[in-house]
Amino acid sequence: MLLHEMKIDLLNSVDFGGCSAKLSPKLLEELLSDFPTLKNENLLVDVSTHDDAAAYKINDETVLIFTTDFFPPLCSDPYTFGQIAATNALSDVYAMGGKPLMALNLTMFPTAKMPVEVLKNIVKGGYDKVTEAGAMIVGGHTIEDYPPKYGLAVVGTVHPDNLVTNANAVPNDVLILTKPLGVGVVMAAKKVDMADDKIYDLALNQMSTLNAFAASMMRKYHVKCATDVTGFGLLGHAYELAKASDVTLHINTKSLPVLPNVIQLLESGCIPGAAFRNKNYVESVSSTATFSELMLCCDAQTSGGLLMCVPSEKAQQLLAELQACPDTRNSSIIGKVSEKNNVFVSLS
Repeated sequence: MLLHEMKIDLLNSVDFGGCSAKLSPKLLEELLSDFPTLKNENLLVDVSTHDDAAAYKINDETVLIFTTDFFPPLCSDPYTFGQIAATNALSDVYAMGGKPLMALNLTMFPTAKMPVEVLKNIVKGGYDKVTEAGAMIVGGHTIEDYPPKYGLAVVGTVHPDNLVTNANAVPNDVLILTKPLGVGVVMAAKKVDMADDKIYDLALNQMSTLNAFAASMMRKYHVKCATDVTGFGLLGHAYELAKASDVTLHINTKSLPVLPNVIQLLESGCIPGAAFRNKNYVESVSSTATFSELMLCCDAQTSGGLLMCVPSEKAQQLLAELQACPDTRNSSIIGKVSEKNNVFVSLS
């Protein structure tokens, strides 16, 4: 069979795909611990708080948001993979209240093992999502590598008054999550033929849905603290937000939005390895949740929703607007913020 006639299933090229392919957050923390902290009066957000992106103020009207993200395939179809990888990379800009401006492709592809039509479809998926976001792909870089990997380096903008960081949570804020959890579990189940096709397609659609509307609602309601939920799971990202803000997050696991059948998959033993890695990362947590609920909170999400810390007087109105939009209809209040106690995250 000629190379260009091969039917390519991208899942056959990887053991770990999407955000589950990230290095351990604990290992990353150790690697970065000896690097000096950058000092610049215009650098508003740096690596010290483990936020979603860097933020640099260029004048009184504009802050640049700069981020990058790429990973191996997490689904079979090249075009869908490109869409999801681009959506995930754009999400860091949305998590900080910004609007994407332009992006560069980051592409690693094995031309000796796969037809270049596969690469074309991956990049086309990314191009279409960036265009949907109102931004532009202006170039990029491609190297030979196996398995394939794709993502973006993204620049976005936000007004200084609308900049959202993970270090601004205050007691009595209400926690809102804008997308259901469980995509890591569903993707793992797909690889071992345990995933229902309808739920798999639902997960793919969710991962390729931009967080643009959620970001616009944060600007409208002047939300100051949020993060997107990706490779470190809800628990890992909640922990980093709580640590950066010096507060405690109280999460009610019974209120979490969850993709259909995910709890049953967890209870049957379908637990991705990344969930255990994320569980080991979070040291300051108390939990009365069931083991399956805990693993759900540790499940690595790809292109997940936004976790917002919303002033209590605005929470219900903001939630109503989120639930009225198809992109964020599953948004839920999942807990609250309190003053720091003996842990950073409490699960119940």
